[in-house]
Amino acid sequence: MVRSSKGRTPVYVCVCRAVTENEVHDCIAAGAKSARQIRDTTGAGGDCASCVRKICAILKRSENLMPTA
Repeated sequence: MVRSSKGRTPVYVCVCRAVTENEVHDCIAAGAKSARQIRDTTGAGGDCASCVRKICAILKRSENLMPTA
C-alpha cells in the first residue's frame, strides 16, 4: 500500500494515471485553472476521462476558497 508523507493512503482522482488529489491541488497551487492544464501536467483525464468531473469539482472548490480582492 502506498502511503503519503503524512501516513495517510492517497486519494486517487485518476486511476488510469495514478494521479492523487494532492497532485491536482499542487497543480492548482502552481497556477492551473482548467482540467486541460491539469491533464497536460499530470496526464489525468487523458485516458478514459472519467476523472474529469472530479478534477472540475476540485477546481471549483479551490476557486471558492480563494480570496477575492
